[in-house]
Amino acid sequence: MKLTKFLCLLVIILLGSRNINAQKSNANITLTKVVDTSADNVWDKLRQLDDIDKYSSAISKVKWTGEKGIGGQRVCTSADGQGYFKESIIAFDDQNRTYTYALVEGVPTKGMINNFKVIDLGYQKSMIVWTSNYDQFMKNPQMTEKQFLGFLNQSASEMIANVAIAAVK
Repeated sequence: MKLTKFLCLLVIILLGSRNINAQKSNANITLTKVVDTSADNVWDKLRQLDDIDKYSSAISKVKWTGEKGIGGQRVCTSADGQGYFKESIIAFDDQNRTYTYALVEGVPTKGMINNFKVIDLGYQKSMIVWTSNYDQFMKNPQMTEKQFLGFLNQSASEMIANVAIAAVK
């Protein structure tokens, strides 16, 4: 009888632990777009780092500080001028056409890391790959996690599409 009670308690504890872990977001989003131009043309637009306001209606201006590349930071002001988010470039590689940035302020997440990569598909075609990961969504009165993910998908999709258009011109 004692063994049965012990096993039941152990199962309850283990199931309870699984539910707690399931509440951690650890979101993983990947968006891609094939572009009818060379990877070099696309990378030439993406690598600028300080002009993403040209490609996103959610951003009205970008203020760059520091060196271009690793360690540089950008503060992106929202379209309505009421909010901002701060990003830090944590990896930059011209040869592999990729850069990674951490969102360090202004978003309701912990541990958010985004990455752009341009892949050469040959025959004057390339692919933009954007990934986003975060460890935890922080509950807040402004938006739910579902709303945040919708905004993130819409904003990134728009930016990727606009970079693609600019690269083809």
